[in-house]
Amino acid sequence: MIIDDDADDRALFIEAVREIDSSIICLSADNGQKALELLHDTNSPLPDYIILDLRMPRYSGKRCLFEIKKNARLKHIPVIIYTTSKNVEESNELFRMGAVHFMTKPRNAEEIYYLASFILGEQWISSKHIGQPEDENG
Repeated sequence: MIIDDDADDRALFIEAVREIDSSIICLSADNGQKALELLHDTNSPLPDYIILDLRMPRYSGKRCLFEIKKNARLKHIPVIIYTTSKNVEESNELFRMGAVHFMTKPRNAEEIYYLASFILGEQWISSKHIGQPEDENG
C-alpha cells in the first residue's frame, strides 16, 4: 500500500511495482484518513508493506503511523516512511513510533524503481516481532 497525496508519485510507484512483479496488487490512498478507512475494512486483505508519505492533508503520515501501530490488527505491517524530509531527529522519532525505514522521496522514475525493488527485496521485521520468539508457524 502506498499512501501519498501526490497522484504522480503514487502512479509512478505502482507502475514500478508492476514492472518488477505484475502479480502484486497495490492499494493506494491519497491521505492518511482514507488509508486508515481501507486498513480498518475487515473485508479487505491487509498489505504486506505500507509506504507512507509524511506531509499530507487531513491525517499526516505521523498521525497515520501512530494509528496503525496502536491497532492490534495492523501493527505488524512494516511501515516505510517516504518523504521529502531529511530531518534526522524526526526520523529517529518515527523509528521509535514503529517505522521500519525512513527514505527520502525519489526525484525521478529510476529512483522510484530502485525504491520499489529495494522494498520488495527486503525481509522487513515489524515491531510486533522484535524481541519475541517465533512460534511454531514462524
